[in-house]
Amino acid sequence: MKTTSAKSPLTSQPDNGGPVYRLQAIGTGHGQLMLEIWQLPSPATPRLVTKEKTATLKGRALQIVETRVLRRLKAANIRVPTLNLNEAEEFPLDEETALNLAILFRTLAPMRSIERVRQVSEGIDQMSREEAGYWLGMAVHRKNPRRVLAALRMLLTM
Repeated sequence: MKTTSAKSPLTSQPDNGGPVYRLQAIGTGHGQLMLEIWQLPSPATPRLVTKEKTATLKGRALQIVETRVLRRLKAANIRVPTLNLNEAEEFPLDEETALNLAILFRTLAPMRSIERVRQVSEGIDQMSREEAGYWLGMAVHRKNPRRVLAALRMLLTM
C-alpha cells in the first residue's frame, strides 16, 4: 500500500497537549474511499503504546454521508484527493473533529436504511465535543459496545 504523508504519524505532537488523531484515507478502487480514524500515542494518552484504530467507514454507509463528511473535513482544512486502489494519505485531525467523525463512523457502519442514516448523522452533527467524547468512550471502553451504539441509534431516530 502506497502511503503519502508529510509527517510521520508517530512523531507529530499535539499543539495543546491533548490526544493526537489522524485521518487515513485509502482508495478502494473506482473512486471509492475507506476512511479510518487513528489515535496516536501522546502524553495525554499514556495507555497507548502504538497507534490505535478508533473507527472506520467505507462502502454504502460512507457513500450516503460522504458529502457531509467531506464538508466537515473541509471545515478542518482537509481536502481528501481522489485516490487510486490501495493508495493512502494521512491527515492530522483536531480532537473535536476526530471525536465527532469517530462516533459517526462507528454508529453508521452497520446501518443500511438511508432515512435512519440521515437522522443519525444529523443528530451526531449537532453533538457537542463533550457529548461525542462521552458516546465514543462508551463505545470503545465497554464490554458490549454494540449495545451502546444501538442505544445511540435508537435515541437519534426517535
